[in-house]
Amino acid sequence: MIPEDVIAEIRARADIVEIVGESVPLKKAGREFKANCPFHEERTPSFYVVPDKGFFKCFGCGRSGSVFDFVMERHGMDFPEAVKHVAARAGVEVRETGGRRPEDDPHRALREMMAFAQSWFRGNLVDEEIGATARAYLEGRGIGAETAERFGLGWAPDEWRAFREAALKHDFEEDDMLLLGLLKESEKSREPYDGFRGRVIFPIEGTSGKVVAFGGRILDAEGPKYINSPETPIYHKGRNLYGLSWAKNQIRRAEAALVVEGYMDVVSLAAAGFEHAIAPLGTAFTAEQAQLLSRYCSRAYLLFDSDAAGLKATFRVADALLQAGVRPSVVTLPDGEDPDTLVRSEGPDALRALLDDAVDVLERKIQILQEREYFSSIERKRAAVDRLLPTLRAAVDPTLRDLYVDRTAEVTGVRRETLEAELERSRERDGGSRGSVPPTAPPRAYSPGLRRMGAERSLLKVLARGVDWVERAAELVAPEDFDDPHYRAIFRALLDDPELRAPPASMDRVTAKRFDELLTDPDELAHGLDIFTKSVTRIRVLALSRRLQEVQRSIEAAQDEDEKLRLVRMKSALAAELRELDPTYWASATRSPVERTPNEPNR
Repeated sequence: MIPEDVIAEIRARADIVEIVGESVPLKKAGREFKANCPFHEERTPSFYVVPDKGFFKCFGCGRSGSVFDFVMERHGMDFPEAVKHVAARAGVEVRETGGRRPEDDPHRALREMMAFAQSWFRGNLVDEEIGATARAYLEGRGIGAETAERFGLGWAPDEWRAFREAALKHDFEEDDMLLLGLLKESEKSREPYDGFRGRVIFPIEGTSGKVVAFGGRILDAEGPKYINSPETPIYHKGRNLYGLSWAKNQIRRAEAALVVEGYMDVVSLAAAGFEHAIAPLGTAFTAEQAQLLSRYCSRAYLLFDSDAAGLKATFRVADALLQAGVRPSVVTLPDGEDPDTLVRSEGPDALRALLDDAVDVLERKIQILQEREYFSSIERKRAAVDRLLPTLRAAVDPTLRDLYVDRTAEVTGVRRETLEAELERSRERDGGSRGSVPPTAPPRAYSPGLRRMGAERSLLKVLARGVDWVERAAELVAPEDFDDPHYRAIFRALLDDPELRAPPASMDRVTAKRFDELLTDPDELAHGLDIFTKSVTRIRVLALSRRLQEVQRSIEAAQDEDEKLRLVRMKSALAAELRELDPTYWASATRSPVERTPNEPNR
């Protein structure tokens, strides 16, 4: 969090004329400056910058604000990014308060290991001799040096232990390299070998911009075409999106994202001028990924293969996005083409034409059903309704959902009231929520307030008091750390809008009711900081406990010995983090149910 006095100093020292003038040709008009507005089309200048007061105003479209507002609007940045952008030009050092100090990060060694690996892979690619083959491959795919540098692409030479030897010289731990998938073990050798050898490397960054994993594309050696980093304490595939750290500002500006299948599609599209593309990471598109994307846009274009598998993936992704409040449109690619091959063979204009022809996901489903004559008989119409209902159920936007119900009634001949009743029955079968949450071991209570209310509810009640609390919580816990799906949704809503004081229209009824109860709860929380700290700790402890249970189940199910060893190492790292958060956890976790305090809640 950037202190207010620092923000005020940056605002005072910033030259708004210079910063606006970097992207808008300003002309002096008395004590002010004017230009054609960069935010809408116009022939007569109505956009003014007033340096004495430090603000801009367009009398055509009505947009106005400070130098920070201009940078946010023009470059698609969020507020902290805009402040830092302006500070760099004003010569002000930005200091932030709150958050975890680097030395407090339990995974600091893993992050430093990943940073070293990224530097090593990158150095190989730009080396005149070592990286020649990889550079030739990338250039053949339309990816030049500038794009490769932007995405931090690298090269792992086809050598058995080149990376291992380089890392050991810098005193990195071999166990960390094994945990992160940078090294692998084999029964044929006593020493681990390089996990990504002979591959072009695609660094995967978290939203903070730090490398948390890698993807590797093989060139000449034998083996799988792509391999990816395993799940680790710093990387969860279902909570990250490839390319988002690079594309988020462009996504904000375009108010939409291009969702593609893989690394090469993202990089190729960026090289062709489409800088708002992202991709999932080798897994089914998750609710967490959809929620993450929803922070940056409300529209997404899906560019998957047009075969049966591609369509199945398209509709799975679309439903996840609809549940997150993002409206998906389907781009129909020519048979045998993907975004990468299309822009290389036919150029960017060919893809722009397809984007212009994109259709809403429900309309695309209807098109396919019509092509397959699903509306030709009563029996097939019944089957068509079954195929359309998941999309209707997924839509949380009430207006869009209403339009979907009307359109489905129109094409199937089923009355609107019948469709509404069918949707209601499906919600009742689901228990009023979008998914079930597995039970976890009953946690311990930390204070009378937490024992009465539960940590998640207590924390949310504190957050409802003000923006500062939300910002502090965002630095310490993630939505995925919440066990209760409704409290998780409320936390996400507060992250999106810390000043939220009423349920948004897109929130489902059960969650909205919970939020209303939090906001109108007459009980006061004494010692807010104490409740905040203990709630955060307890939520993190429980999240780690659940993660440990998941890893243990994976260990029990693993058939491959290398995979089992990796999971055991992950379990050890998670256990160490849990022990650091709560040294008494292990002794207390062994208590039988009758030994626990009767009033201890499950969450």
